[in-house]
Amino acid sequence: MNPIPLRTTVVGSYPFPGWLEYASNNLEQFGPADVEEMIEDAVIAAVHDQVTAGLDVITDGEQTRLDFNLSFYGYIKGLEPNHSETRKFGPPAHDQRGKHSIIAPLTAPHGLGAVREFQRLKRLAPAGPVLKCSVPGPYTLSGRMLPNQQYKDRYEITEALVPIVRRELEDLVAAGCTEITVDEPSMSCYAYKEDTKRFVDIFNRTVAGAYGKCRLSTHLCFGNFKGRPVGYRSIKPMLPDFLDLNVDEIHIEMANREFAEIELLAPFAEKMDVAVGIIDVKNYYIETVQDVLDRIEKCLAYVPAQKLSVAPDCGLSQTARWASRRKLEAMVNGARKAREKYL
Repeated sequence: MNPIPLRTTVVGSYPFPGWLEYASNNLEQFGPADVEEMIEDAVIAAVHDQVTAGLDVITDGEQTRLDFNLSFYGYIKGLEPNHSETRKFGPPAHDQRGKHSIIAPLTAPHGLGAVREFQRLKRLAPAGPVLKCSVPGPYTLSGRMLPNQQYKDRYEITEALVPIVRRELEDLVAAGCTEITVDEPSMSCYAYKEDTKRFVDIFNRTVAGAYGKCRLSTHLCFGNFKGRPVGYRSIKPMLPDFLDLNVDEIHIEMANREFAEIELLAPFAEKMDVAVGIIDVKNYYIETVQDVLDRIEKCLAYVPAQKLSVAPDCGLSQTARWASRRKLEAMVNGARKAREKYL
C-alpha cells in the first residue's frame, strides 16, 4: 500500500542542462575532477527542480546516463560499439540508437554504476523526499546487443545479464536504497508478440534478491526515443500474465495514449499499487492543474487513492527542461487538490 495516497513520483530521467550536453561533447577539455564537478552540479540542478516542484519521490535525474540504457554498456565487459548497424540519416527513430557487438563473455566486475549514483544522490539531496534509483531490466538492456555464436538470440543475451542486474539490485538495497524501479519497456513494447509468461519468469528471477527488501516497482511504456513511441501501444497483451510480476508498484504510460484502456488498471490495482502516467512527456502542451485533477479522477474510478501514484508517462530526458519544470509543478499541484477533494 502506498505510504502516501496519491503520492507524486517520477520514473527516473530528467533533461540534461544545456551546458552538460555541450561539455559531454567536449570532454577532452576536462580533467577527472572537472567531470566529477559537472556531474555533481547536474545532479544538484535536477534535484532542485524536483524538490521545487514538490515531488514526494525524486531521483538524480539519471544525469550520468546516456540515452536511457546505453551508458550501462560501458560497465559491461565483452562489448564493443557497432556503428555499422545503425541508420545514420533521416527522421529520428529507434534504429538510430547505438548497437554493440559481443566479443567475449558478458560480465560486469564492478557493477553497473547505480550504487555510486544512489550514494551521490543521498549525499546531495535534502531531507524529506524519498530517493529512488532506476535500473534497466535484463531484457531491455539486451536490446542493443547483437547476437553471436555464444549468445545466439536476445533471450540468451538476457540470461547472461540476469545475474548482473540481480546483483546490482541487491547492492542497491545493501547501500540503503529503499525505492527501486526496474525499467522493462521492451517487455511492454513486445508483449503482443512474445511469450509474456517467459517475461514474468525473467523479471521475477532478476528481482528475487531485492523483492520484499525495498519498495520495488517496474516501468512499462511503449518507448520514448526522441519523443517517439516504438512498440505496439496496448496494455491488453500484458494481461493476465503481468499480474504475476513481483513488484509493489507498476507504472503505466497513459497520458500520451489519451487514457485508452484505463479500465485495465483495475486488475493491476487488485494485485499491486499503480503509478499512472498523468503527464504526457512527448507533448509540449503544458497540462493545467485542472487537467491533472480531471485525469486523477478518471483513474480513481479504477484504482483506490491509497494505491494510486501520480507520475509522468516516462522519464523526462526527452522533454525540454523548461517544459519539464512546468509539467511537474502542475502535476504536484493537481495531486494536492485531489488529496484535498478525495481524502
